[in-house]
Amino acid sequence: MLEDLWYENITPFEDFLDGRKEYKELMQLMARNREKLEKDFTPEQTEWLAKYDDVINEMHSIAEAEAFKYGFRLALNLTVESMSEK
Repeated sequence: MLEDLWYENITPFEDFLDGRKEYKELMQLMARNREKLEKDFTPEQTEWLAKYDDVINEMHSIAEAEAFKYGFRLALNLTVESMSEK
């Protein structure tokens, strides 16, 4: 399982959100609003928006990785604690 996680054969975040109606609706709303913005943006503003997107995506990636590590450590601690109790 760890090897599958490492090679991204298992993607907990994507698997968790896949099929979630509220997430899908929010993504569609974001896409519609983005299309409206881009339609009226100058090329320079479109470039700024792309840079903004890059930063947001990087922040999300960091947050996802940290949340995964925290959850993994928490699960290990719970496992150790449950095995060490009599």
